[in-house]
Order: sequence, then structure tokens, then C-alpha cells
Amino acid sequence: MRKFIISAAVAVIAAVSFAAPSQAGYYSYGYQPTCFVKKIHSYDYYGNLIVKKIRVCR
Repeated sequence: MRKFIISAAVAVIAAVSFAAPSQAGYYSYGYQPTCFVKKIHSYDYYGNLIVKKIRVCR
């Protein structure tokens, strides 16, 4: 019975030690940037307005 309790304690400690780094990695590797569309207004040689839509991600 004593061996069973010791082996169960070792298994729980091993599971917790692997769970902590995996949770820490979740936040850094699961990062998704926020994106938005920005309109840029410019004029060509003849004075016509040109509107470009550019996606910007942070």
C-alpha cells in the first residue's frame, strides 16, 4: 500500500510539473494580432482621388 501511495504522489507531481509550462506556453504561442483596415487617400498625376485599403495588424 505504501508503494502505491508513493507512486501516486510521484505521478501527480509529474503531471503538475508538465501542466505548468504548457499553460505558460499557451499565452505566448496562442497570441493573435488585432487587425484593422486603414484607408489611404492620395491623388494621381491628373488630380483624381485614389483610395487604397490596407490591412494593418499589431
